[in-house]
Amino acid sequence: MNIAIRIAIRYLFAKKSQNIINIISWISVTGVMVGAFGLLIVLSVFNGLHGLIGSLYSSFDPDLKIEPREGKVFSIDSIDYSSLVKIEGIEAVSGALEDHSLFRFGKRQVPGLVLGVDDNFNLVSSIDSIIVEGEYRLSDNGIHEGVLGYALADQLSLRLNFVTPLMIYSPERTKRINPARPDQAFKTSYIQPSGIFMVNQIDYDASYAIIHIKQARELFNYDNSIVSWLGVKLTDIQASNTAKSAIQQFLGDGFKVRNREEQHETFFKMMEVERLIAYLILSFILLIAIFNVIGTLSMLIFEKRQSISTLRSMGADRKLINRIFLIEGWLISLAGAIAGLALGVLAILLQQKFGLLRFQGEGNFIVDSYPVILKWKDIVLVFLTVSISGFIAAWYPVRVIVNRYYSKLQAD
Repeated sequence: MNIAIRIAIRYLFAKKSQNIINIISWISVTGVMVGAFGLLIVLSVFNGLHGLIGSLYSSFDPDLKIEPREGKVFSIDSIDYSSLVKIEGIEAVSGALEDHSLFRFGKRQVPGLVLGVDDNFNLVSSIDSIIVEGEYRLSDNGIHEGVLGYALADQLSLRLNFVTPLMIYSPERTKRINPARPDQAFKTSYIQPSGIFMVNQIDYDASYAIIHIKQARELFNYDNSIVSWLGVKLTDIQASNTAKSAIQQFLGDGFKVRNREEQHETFFKMMEVERLIAYLILSFILLIAIFNVIGTLSMLIFEKRQSISTLRSMGADRKLINRIFLIEGWLISLAGAIAGLALGVLAILLQQKFGLLRFQGEGNFIVDSYPVILKWKDIVLVFLTVSISGFIAAWYPVRVIVNRYYSKLQAD
């Protein structure tokens, strides 16, 4: 073992002449430990929230979504659809047509979005798993049916056992509006609601009604090849980047292929910014705790001032003595980091398994306890943060104080 490391470890654990130095040393270690523990916990909570929200969106969104770069619709005939579905990694493809409409049920009117989907939609999404009332069915014996978000159904005061159909109004896309007869500027269709879904995301639950794509094309005056986007189900979600690149290369620059996070880019970027801000704030608090090492190390150097003289007499140069006390100060930070990370990992694993911290109060929560996900990169990040900060905190007192003692010895 390097001589500097051996001496530094001996100095760190050796009995001090003043007990207060031991107490302050333990306080420094405890401060670093609490900071590292808190930083790892917060990062893991953000991971849990990211995974939770992602799982909610995944019940409705496809793994990949193919959209035109210009305009809001395109024709399937404009691409080699038969070759597209044969690309390696693709399990299923579904076409969808989406546009704004007005829903009316009885005397209530609510604007929203109509999503027309084909028969493969339940293969590229998990729509069946989020039906909370009724069932997912888009037609029955020639009758147009559909499913609605629970918040949209609530705004319309709509229930599945009502006989009255849901009316859907869409502006006539190909006709000019007659100011004298504005009622003729809308095309009308209807569905009999067969189910209500819940994504637990208000932008879906309060806006969407899902109908068959054939009815949507009639409502919006499009021919039978027009879609707004194509949803892709992958055989292996872990290889989404590879499949995305292959599809993008196949389609060319006229289309954009987006994964689930890119489909909600604003939301996930906001979460990343919040995570970064939380990391910076807690790192600053951790840095304050680490700078307690300056006081501790200063007293340790003062405690060993006679040892500095002894080491110099034995031939140790200034560089070796600096290295000894720099390692000693660094070891204080590392001890706190290791202890904090060990406690943090244990707490996260216990939370994942037993859900010790639960949401308080009455209400319908998506999950019962705080979601956390432990990632190795967060452990490494916290360890590096503490290590670098600890090294910087130890460098200053060592450079100033040790050099002062060494220079004094030289003068004597």
